[in-house]
Amino acid sequence: MAFISSGYNPDKPMENRITDIGPQKYDKFYPPVIAKNKGKWLYHEIIKPGVLVHVAESGDEVYTVRVGGARLMTVTLIREICEIADKHCDGHVRWTTRNNIEFMVDDKAKLDPLVKDLESRKFDGGSFKFPVGGTGAGVTNIIHTQGWIHCHTPATDASGPVKATLDVLFEDFQNHRLPAQLRVSLACCLNMCGAVHCSDIAILGYHRKPPLLDHEYLDKMCEIPLAIAACPTAAIKPAKVKVGDAEVKSVAVNNDRCMFCGNCYTMCPSMPLADQEGDGIVLMVGGKVSNRISTPKFSKVVVAFIPNEPPRWPSTTATIKKIVDAYSAGANKYERLGDWAERIGWERFFDKCELEFTHHLIDDFRDPAYYTWRQTTQFKF
Repeated sequence: MAFISSGYNPDKPMENRITDIGPQKYDKFYPPVIAKNKGKWLYHEIIKPGVLVHVAESGDEVYTVRVGGARLMTVTLIREICEIADKHCDGHVRWTTRNNIEFMVDDKAKLDPLVKDLESRKFDGGSFKFPVGGTGAGVTNIIHTQGWIHCHTPATDASGPVKATLDVLFEDFQNHRLPAQLRVSLACCLNMCGAVHCSDIAILGYHRKPPLLDHEYLDKMCEIPLAIAACPTAAIKPAKVKVGDAEVKSVAVNNDRCMFCGNCYTMCPSMPLADQEGDGIVLMVGGKVSNRISTPKFSKVVVAFIPNEPPRWPSTTATIKKIVDAYSAGANKYERLGDWAERIGWERFFDKCELEFTHHLIDDFRDPAYYTWRQTTQFKF
């Protein structure tokens, strides 16, 4: 009755709305040419790496310049992005799901000044602030997770390996020399708030040791039932442990059951998982979401472990570079990395990429859902 008595009309929920809680409706922020031609686009083309044109039924055109951005940005950089949008794009700018920034103009005459302005802006160290690219048959911008900056369960950093990897692959971000699009992703632990399960090349942070147990403080800092319930493999059970002369309530971990996910640490700070020797990187390849040519694929592990090597992760980046170069030299046009590996055979893939095959890479797990779930839109009747 409170809503009715205050004048709220359920048939017109936005009528006389006075609060600004929540986001405003997205279409308020469309550039005028987008709003005018929504749903009426005829085709689009990639004019050159990082530059696209969309043509509408009305003849209107939108030129989009895509530049690589970072997942974590300073306020200063965001203000500079807004300044560029005000200067060239009537204040309109958008972010993509892969951390790209896209500037849109409705007149070809505005395109070259925009591109020249973006390419002229550099950091003090000489690198591009707004590198143009990430389209077509090249490397797309790398999506990644939190890493050491503000996540509590990472086995590797995110921003560091991503920066180092994209420095190595930067030429392929800015051109179209590859057979097809190449998506690279990073997740800093197995909980994977990233897309490493379905990327052409995936960088995965991996723990190899079970959590440490700080018995002295565990009962004081944690709710033991929550820590036990958080374990997906039932590897944790309550236990009483002697600390000095006193017996304290704590937990015990079955190391054979532990899969090093870090869920227990999420619930209990006295069960840290990070370890300098045990943490590192796994490389996976061959995943994709696209239905084009072949069905979607899950990524496969091809390098079982690479130690963390901050600040530039040289072993990781060198291995990724070898994989990309071998793919570029051997694949057919339009062939994704996983399609190429399956066509030539995974044995030859390891040989061409100069990777060692070990028993750690044998995948013999097949859940019934692997066969019964429909994983593609390529229906067969």
